[in-house]
Amino acid sequence: MAMFCLQSCASPLVLFGRRLFTPRVITHCSYHKKVVDHYENPRNVGSLDKNDQNVGTGLVGAPACGDVMKLQIQVDDSGKIVDARFKTFGCGSAIASSSLATEWVKGKSVSWAYDDQNKDMSLGVDEALKIKNTDIAKELCLPPVKLHCSMLAEDAIKAALSDYRFKQRDKQDNGVKASI
Repeated sequence: MAMFCLQSCASPLVLFGRRLFTPRVITHCSYHKKVVDHYENPRNVGSLDKNDQNVGTGLVGAPACGDVMKLQIQVDDSGKIVDARFKTFGCGSAIASSSLATEWVKGKSVSWAYDDQNKDMSLGVDEALKIKNTDIAKELCLPPVKLHCSMLAEDAIKAALSDYRFKQRDKQDNGVKASI
């Protein structure tokens, strides 16, 4: 009975020089609530048809930490990004950065100007390229050790835009060849 009282009243309890209860050591890595929200409820997870001429795919990775990110954009005929999807293998910050990037990139413009004289497409004002890793990191309150995740998201956007431009250039070249 006395032992029960001692056990229920003391924590940790040392009786006769022996520890009866060991304190729990809880290691806690605290993510900001925005990171947790995007990690637990990721937006725009999935894939688009990579063979579609209006879909750009960016695949980037960070060998140092093992994060791999695939981000895809779908652009309509007016040059607006109408859909974005991602798949990420990595930590919570990488997943949150991808999720936020797909939200932000939707509705942005991908501007092109076709130069008839040089038969070339040149880049105009491109709102999608204005999304920077520093903005993603600031929005998610990423600590310095996780900044590489926001850099991956920016690189994925750039890679997806590059792939889209490459497909559009091929599409334009095929149209020019067909008209000859």
